[in-house]
Amino acid sequence: MDLTNALDRIDEIHAQMAKGEVFRGYRPVPVAVAGAIGLLAGWLQPRLLPSGDDGSAFLWYWLSVAVLNVLLIGGVLVAGYRRVPDSFSRRHTRRVVGQFVPCLAAGAVVSLALPALDPGLVRLLPGLWALLLGLGIFASRPYLARATGWVALFFVLAGSALLAFPTPDLARLGARNGAVFGLGLLAAALVLHLDIPRSERG
Repeated sequence: MDLTNALDRIDEIHAQMAKGEVFRGYRPVPVAVAGAIGLLAGWLQPRLLPSGDDGSAFLWYWLSVAVLNVLLIGGVLVAGYRRVPDSFSRRHTRRVVGQFVPCLAAGAVVSLALPALDPGLVRLLPGLWALLLGLGIFASRPYLARATGWVALFFVLAGSALLAFPTPDLARLGARNGAVFGLGLLAAALVLHLDIPRSERG
């Protein structure tokens, strides 16, 4: 067996070990804060955005909220990554985050592409965002607590409902978007908290 094959076998072994170990890099507190930001953003939107908005202010408002939450959760994740000394844990983190990144990239693409084709399509984005987030969580599920599957299912069903029952009222759509992401992230934070071993909670 040459060196390349040996290294490939080691990577396969590490991948199997990683699937057997629950990833705890996502921390419940920043995820809960992100959920609270989602609820607050849904409540504030009709008070901050003009009533005659053609959809562009709605789009950039919610993209700003999304970027804020990604920076919040991602910042805690990066800080934890930098504190971990061993290469196996770092590889585990890269593998789990790598499962989730495509959904973020897809969300960015549809957020910019659909309104460019037709500004009216901005009303489809909250449903697509929820669907993509749910699929991203499903993709990461082999490395996360089992109950995260229910959170992923919530986002998929909620996204499907937003697409199936659209509303032309952007204020109402914003409230629904904030409720879906706020409640979903708060549920994810609860799952993450309950998954922390009792010895580490105190």
